Amino acid sequence: MKNISAEMQQCIDNCNECHQTCLAMLSRHCLEEGGAHVEAEHVRLMLDCIEICRTCADFMTRGSQMHAQVCQVCSDICKACADNCETVGGMDECVAACRKCSESCGSLGG
Repeated sequence: MKNISAEMQQCIDNCNECHQTCLAMLSRHCLEEGGAHVEAEHVRLMLDCIEICRTCADFMTRGSQMHAQVCQVCSDICKACADNCETVGGMDECVAACRKCSESCGSLGG
């Protein structure tokens, strides 16, 4: 795509991967595990992460001038989600996707 740097394309890919990973973990893992996996704070944070990753990828894909601000928010939410998923436990795939997305968005954030 025109005007998308390799770094931005990687960030878009990481956002899409995080979105899909968290959505799958929430619906296929957390709901089945119960307990801490379905506590309100955890579920809300995962939903925030799922939504901001999709939104962030959309902002970058369409070349929004506001993408840097959205990337910074995405980085912060993904870090919080990774930390929370690590605390809940048994969510290594989600933790890894969130940390990867947080790092790449953080480098584009403003």
